[in-house]
Amino acid sequence: MVIKPKVRGFICTNAHPVGCAKSVEQQIDYIKSHAGVFHATSKQPKNVLVIGCSTGYGLASRITAAFGYGAKTLGLCFEKAPSERKTGTAGWYNTAAFHEQAKQADLYAKTLNGDAFSNELKQQAIETIKQDLGKVDLVVYSLASPRRADPATGEVFKSTLKPVGQEYTTKTYDTDKDRVHNVTLEPATEQEIHDTVKVMGGEDWELWLKALAEADCLADGCETTAYTYIGKELTWPIYGQATIGKAKEDLDRAAKAIRDEHAGQNVDAHVSSLKALVTQASSAIPVMPLYISLIYKVMKEEGTHEGCIEQIAGLFSLRLCVENAPTDDMRRYRMDHKETNEATQAKVKQLWDQVTQDNFHQLADYEGYHRDFLQLFGFAYEGVDYEADVDPQAYW
Repeated sequence: MVIKPKVRGFICTNAHPVGCAKSVEQQIDYIKSHAGVFHATSKQPKNVLVIGCSTGYGLASRITAAFGYGAKTLGLCFEKAPSERKTGTAGWYNTAAFHEQAKQADLYAKTLNGDAFSNELKQQAIETIKQDLGKVDLVVYSLASPRRADPATGEVFKSTLKPVGQEYTTKTYDTDKDRVHNVTLEPATEQEIHDTVKVMGGEDWELWLKALAEADCLADGCETTAYTYIGKELTWPIYGQATIGKAKEDLDRAAKAIRDEHAGQNVDAHVSSLKALVTQASSAIPVMPLYISLIYKVMKEEGTHEGCIEQIAGLFSLRLCVENAPTDDMRRYRMDHKETNEATQAKVKQLWDQVTQDNFHQLADYEGYHRDFLQLFGFAYEGVDYEADVDPQAYW
């Protein structure tokens, strides 16, 4: 079939296998071209578990571990396989391409496809680690899901994107209708806050480390990190002072709890704050498409813009794999300074105050935003023939 993007609202319902392979190839090439940076770090991870490995920052983490450090990687994801009439998900094709590249490089890579919140997948991962790796020395937690079933009770919790305390009115950009407009978000109820923390907070990260420790799958001195976004003034009402913000606070709590509970094994846990990028998750959050379009414009003009692979390469080489790496006052690793510094934020704020429906395309980098959005699904890559007939099942 000839595969063209089918965009519905803030998601694309199909993916291009050749484009996804191109994305993975480009990220691997970036890591290979910076090999000396990784060889010079004081820690050299050898056995890495990536929970949420198939897209975005999780995929970039797996690529960096494998091709930057030669690490064996076990990845967990929840992706849909292709059929004769429908493409697989982008994460499915990304994982297939990663496996092919790892095989060519003679690198161990195994992926388990299923619900990473479940006890069943935790047990499968433990069995695989025991059989193939022995113990892991780095655990990356990069899950993004709108819902989670509690593994103990089976109760399903759904996250909510709402402010806390009072309603919030702000500008936003509707990517579906190409429209800048105001949106008013009603405040979350206590139940909605609770449920969002259950889905997006640190509980599952803790459960993973507890299960791995009890199964004797954590190497002494194992490092673990969970990814977050903190942002600044323009995004705080939907991140900091919001349901997501409450979940992010819970990640900080979980990091300390993991360090305390597993101190005997010298496990080091840190939340890593990364920059705002176009992801399937951020596309769904009010405010973020407009903010990201503006921050892209400013950071590209400053020469400071980075994508997933550049951010994660920096995280590994400057924080995760360095002894006594610097942290903020909450012991987080901060890789968002190029975005959140006062000078850059002042430029974005000035554009934010000016932007309207009439001048949006002049003031914002919507072209870059839209290209990044399409590339999440394997589209808009140079060198890929999007008119070619492609078998959606031929890439696994």
